Amino acid sequence: MTLADPLAIRSARPGDETGMSSVLTEVLRDWNSARPGDPQHVLGAYVSHPDRIECAVCEGPDGIVGFQSLRLAVPGNAYEVEPGWGIIGTYVRLDMGRRGIGQALFAHNLRAAQAAGLSWIEATIGADNLRAQAYYDAMGFQTYRTDDGAVRKRCAVLPLT
Repeated sequence: MTLADPLAIRSARPGDETGMSSVLTEVLRDWNSARPGDPQHVLGAYVSHPDRIECAVCEGPDGIVGFQSLRLAVPGNAYEVEPGWGIIGTYVRLDMGRRGIGQALFAHNLRAAQAAGLSWIEATIGADNLRAQAYYDAMGFQTYRTDDGAVRKRCAVLPLT
């Protein structure tokens, strides 16, 4: 599956936080999550996070329709991911699913993970979020651990050749 025109993938930059916040807020509402999704949170947690390896957005004629964050797991990270691994999170407008957006975002961030020399990328997913689990399975992630209410999937990052 390829990304449908006129959608484009690019690196997130300051100024994208309002569009990204709109996507994140919609997804969090669907999850019944109380996590913050306001533009200031998005700016700090995704666009300008100090451990950011890459944050990619998918942009269409009407603005941002999805984004994916890849950051370096540092000691003591909130997700308890092995230090030195990548931590990934993907958010796509609910009405934009199955159009290749997640696949294109992951292809972009996988190249960034390779360039950063990561060996693994991890996604922590709610145990009841079957749509996200299926997405990460399709991207080559495998479940390696389950926690109370969460499924942890990882994907090996092959070096650039």
